Amino acid sequence: MERIPEKLKKIVEIIREKKGENTVILDLRELTWITDYFVITGGSSLIQTKVIAETLLEKIDEQPISVEGYEYGKWILMDYGDVIVHIFLNEIREFYRLEKLWGDAKTIEI
Repeated sequence: MERIPEKLKKIVEIIREKKGENTVILDLRELTWITDYFVITGGSSLIQTKVIAETLLEKIDEQPISVEGYEYGKWILMDYGDVIVHIFLNEIREFYRLEKLWGDAKTIEI
């Protein structure tokens, strides 16, 4: 079985704790140089998406390289280098359909 990075496990654990919806982990290592993994999750309200992002900022030891979209909360992107976290408001996630765009990526179960 493949070894999953601890940071990735912790990110997913925090998202579950904050009730992130339909969380998906995509393994992009063989598809792009941008990052190793995408974590994609949804929230049913702007408050929920922001709380997920805030909690990641508080509980992940490493600070992200960048955080985009926090002020609006509809699509928050947190770039940790080897892991990029996408926190979507559910209807925005449905519109952009990142999982379909990266359809060649392996999905990882944690």
